[in-house]
Amino acid sequence: MTDTQDVTGADGLSGTDGVPGGVGTGAADSERRERAAFVALRGPNVAVPDADGGRGLTHAAPALVPLTDASGPRDATTRLTAHGCWYPSADPTGTRVAFICDRGGVPQLWTGPVDGGEVRLLDAGPDPVREVSWSPDGRWIAYTTAPGGGEHSRVLCVRPDGTGRRILAGAEPGTTAYLGCWAHDGSAVAVTVAVPTGLPLAPVAEALAETGETGGSGGRLPAGWSGHEGEAVLLGPSPLTATEPRTTLPGGTAATADPHRRHVTVLLTDLHPGGAAPASVAERLGRLAPSAGFGDGLSAYLIDPDGAAAPVLLAAEKDAATLRVCDLSRDGGLALLRRGPRGRREAVVVRTTDLATTCVVPVADGDPWIGRFSSRADTVWLRSDADREFAALLAARLDDEGRPQSWSVVAEREGSDLELLAFGHDGRRAVLAWNVRGASDLEVTALPSVTTAGTTGRTGSGTGLSRPVPLPHEVVTRVVQAGPAGLLLALSGSQRRPGVWWLPEGVEPVRTPWSSRDEDAVPPGRPPVRPVQMRLTARDGLPLNGWYYRAPGRGPGEPAPCVLHLHGGPEEQERPVFNPLYHEILGRGLDIFAPDVRGSSGHGRSFVDADLGRGRFAALDDVADCAAHAVLAGPADPARLAVMGRSYGGYLTFASLVWHPELFRTGVAVCGMSDFATFFEGTEPWIAQSAAHKYGHPERDGELLRSLSPMTRIDALRVPVLAVHGEHDTNVPPKESEQFVRAARERGQDAELLTLRNEGHDFLRADNRRLFRRAAADWLQRHLVD
Repeated sequence: MTDTQDVTGADGLSGTDGVPGGVGTGAADSERRERAAFVALRGPNVAVPDADGGRGLTHAAPALVPLTDASGPRDATTRLTAHGCWYPSADPTGTRVAFICDRGGVPQLWTGPVDGGEVRLLDAGPDPVREVSWSPDGRWIAYTTAPGGGEHSRVLCVRPDGTGRRILAGAEPGTTAYLGCWAHDGSAVAVTVAVPTGLPLAPVAEALAETGETGGSGGRLPAGWSGHEGEAVLLGPSPLTATEPRTTLPGGTAATADPHRRHVTVLLTDLHPGGAAPASVAERLGRLAPSAGFGDGLSAYLIDPDGAAAPVLLAAEKDAATLRVCDLSRDGGLALLRRGPRGRREAVVVRTTDLATTCVVPVADGDPWIGRFSSRADTVWLRSDADREFAALLAARLDDEGRPQSWSVVAEREGSDLELLAFGHDGRRAVLAWNVRGASDLEVTALPSVTTAGTTGRTGSGTGLSRPVPLPHEVVTRVVQAGPAGLLLALSGSQRRPGVWWLPEGVEPVRTPWSSRDEDAVPPGRPPVRPVQMRLTARDGLPLNGWYYRAPGRGPGEPAPCVLHLHGGPEEQERPVFNPLYHEILGRGLDIFAPDVRGSSGHGRSFVDADLGRGRFAALDDVADCAAHAVLAGPADPARLAVMGRSYGGYLTFASLVWHPELFRTGVAVCGMSDFATFFEGTEPWIAQSAAHKYGHPERDGELLRSLSPMTRIDALRVPVLAVHGEHDTNVPPKESEQFVRAARERGQDAELLTLRNEGHDFLRADNRRLFRRAAADWLQRHLVD
């Protein structure tokens, strides 16, 4: 389970690729302030009823909180040799970059030149940094931190010299905030604020659905939900009726009315069945009473870091899973939003003048930065898997009001997802990162002109005007523009820790001097193990994939103890990247098989949805089938198998130990769910929103969730288990591990719990990560080898 408000540290496309500009002073600064005030007038706050029925805002806009400057000399920071650098964001000139680095033992905000020189620590605080975004005018660096290492986050900004540091949003108790894009002139940054449902919130979603001013792609359930008691409810507005206006996607698919998830809903808000104009959002909200919600209230604002203009409300969602502002048109008239729970993400185009929705399109999971407007806002480019198995680059021609007139497929690849999408400053080229069987394939392609409905330019990926970019390592996790012609790439690979690479125009990628060298990834004499891809077939015929790591020093045919490692998500994907945990386990003489069971990404939409509802029982069978394959097709010793996983993989570990107790000698479950009822009671509201789609509704699907919960089969446990959890985890609360360990001990089984202090769902501090790796490897070695 890793849906912590859409930001779990996964690298993605920056939302700061706006028009480059210089530092504003004098008349230019005055003009910027005037523009900010003008934008503020164009984006009115939506009036909604508060708890006592009066008129008010969804909640108070965030207030700026000044902090101590980060300028001036600092004490020397303890620096790790084998550190990681990731999530780069360049200044307008492309010569300097802000990035996240854990060389001080915790992910922190750093800046430095792309081609050498000293780097500078801009925030020495203990809170891990998650996202970074340099403003298009170069005056500010915005970033998010996780106070206490937990799941809540706040948005801060600081000037590149370390002065002016302040909290923009998320300082209020009980709230959390995360970054959106910058306005293209740098006058404001978009921020989403989540407010707990205990605070007064208006029923915005119901009102918008009733007026027809928004819509969801919800509707009939995917295959796999039928055949069990109860009905899983996909939370969100009701699907539109067949009388709504329609447009067409490439291939002739009618968009709107179709209730299937992967079809597109396009709303033309100036039309209405019967010709009657709908009541406004504010009018409709005034006639509704507040209602209890199953999620947080999310509101997206434009915030001026200087504090000269009031925050501007761009969107508000009740009971929402995610809401992120991905782009603004250059004139500020249109906003591109990403919203919805996992498996039901949507791109939404909103007019900022009246907050009217003009277009809603399903988009792919994964990287939250889904697209961008063209420079004239006559086209919107989207990374979408609407009505298709794999995500592609789509384009919609927009009219002056932001309504789509035609759709086209700009770039697609058979059997591969478009995973990352970035754009050049001139808006004439795009950088496309394709997921090819777990590795990345990167290209720069010219964007065609979108002029007619149904026009399709299909690159091989693309248009024929594309240029491949050679990658020194297997996986690219982030792509951002660096000046007029350069690029910055965040890379990971099986032989290295995450690093940042600079790609000048027409030159192969060059590692930045401050990124860790490949030879520093591991201690001397212990080179990383390159995995071998293995393919197998599940018992019901579904093809599965995985990566097998052979412990050094063993003969080809020598049976080896083997750890089956299961990733989280479930929609994550096992990638061929260096994992210090794997390196630790392999050094103890244990092999590792890391498969993608059904529900994983990278293998098509049908594969992702194959574990929905009762399909999760088949995912549990996949674990057993993968263990059998590691024995029959690999060198794994059937008498010395262990299962281990984190997050959803931790759930699979608990479940596999009680569903297949004869297969494994031990298990290590990290931040895993053990009982869906207690999980839904304790998790964050926005996570529950997504989880209800993925696993089932806690009320309507209670019997299914009970039968899928490992705690209901705890009597079947026969082997020792180690559970590991972060004390501040509000994604999967620590109670999930505690109750499983307690029940195992009550039944006479060997069970231990390791609680990591100052950690949340992700373990981010170097000392805790080392402790976790060594404790897990010690446990596995003791039960499989000694």
